[in-house]
Amino acid sequence: MADFNPAFERMIYQEGGYKLTNIPGDRGGQTYAGIARKPNPEWAGWEFIDRKDFGSATPLVREFYKSNFWDRVRGDDITNQAIAETIFNFAVNTGIGVASKLAQLIVGTTPDGAIGPKTLERLNICTAEKFVPAYTLAKIQRYVNICMKDRSQSKFLLGWTRRALEGLK
Repeated sequence: MADFNPAFERMIYQEGGYKLTNIPGDRGGQTYAGIARKPNPEWAGWEFIDRKDFGSATPLVREFYKSNFWDRVRGDDITNQAIAETIFNFAVNTGIGVASKLAQLIVGTTPDGAIGPKTLERLNICTAEKFVPAYTLAKIQRYVNICMKDRSQSKFLLGWTRRALEGLK
């Protein structure tokens, strides 16, 4: 079974670490360790961030990603670490539904946006050598589509593509 800890460490590095940012044009607004305030205003860590007590927020970051992303893509039930990591990482970047649908398309199950028993079965018989490159290309296509629909997001395309390609390592 895949392990959350190395997946988290790789993801948090790609999110820029434990930093507070507010990038113009980022739809999520202010973020800390990749956690966007606009879609997650109730996250308990904001109380500490607003008081500049970043150290107290750190354990909450790991809990946030475990419960809101890793568990929801069923990372613990995916046997291959690389497959679990790439789905988890993309879910953090685009949301559970998008990441799950893309994985379902790659393994040939109905793309309903939730990894259930059929998708899990297919993921667990798929090799990383087959799944990860196909998923990476599909992720990049998704990013291109976002930029084609909204040119203001084009400034993020290079970073998104770099992140997708890093998953091939």
